[in-house]
Amino acid sequence: MNTELKINDKDHVQGPKNASLEVIEYGDYQCPYCGKAYYVIKEIQKELGDQMTFVFRNFPIPELHPYAVHAAMAAEVAAAQDKFWEMHDVLFENQRALQDPELVAYAQQIGLDTAKFEQDFGKDEYFEKINEDYKSGIRCRVQGTPAFFY
Repeated sequence: MNTELKINDKDHVQGPKNASLEVIEYGDYQCPYCGKAYYVIKEIQKELGDQMTFVFRNFPIPELHPYAVHAAMAAEVAAAQDKFWEMHDVLFENQRALQDPELVAYAQQIGLDTAKFEQDFGKDEYFEKINEDYKSGIRCRVQGTPAFFY
């Protein structure tokens, strides 16, 4: 098994760690195909329940999706307030509205401390996490999104 495809402690994980099926997605919040896959994954999770572990890793493609990096940043900053999945969901459910003012509105909508969200937005540690995910995807030969491994 490719070591990149082992779930690590920096990953955003839904479901039990010992599930019979592990799915890792490399995704871009602005990618329309990732948007469609989001709803399919939700249905599969509902159907399989505790039989599936799902991991989302950032793979923004700014050449095609100019708001993807900031959307990923919003998700990572939300993770620092234990609201990654809430932000992840709202970003995919509103992927036609991912400019900075909307990201702040989503932070407020999901109950984040918006002052802290705005203060933390753009900090190196969050960009580094996005970059680590991206580099991991490159090592796994991801060439587009969504890319799934199981």
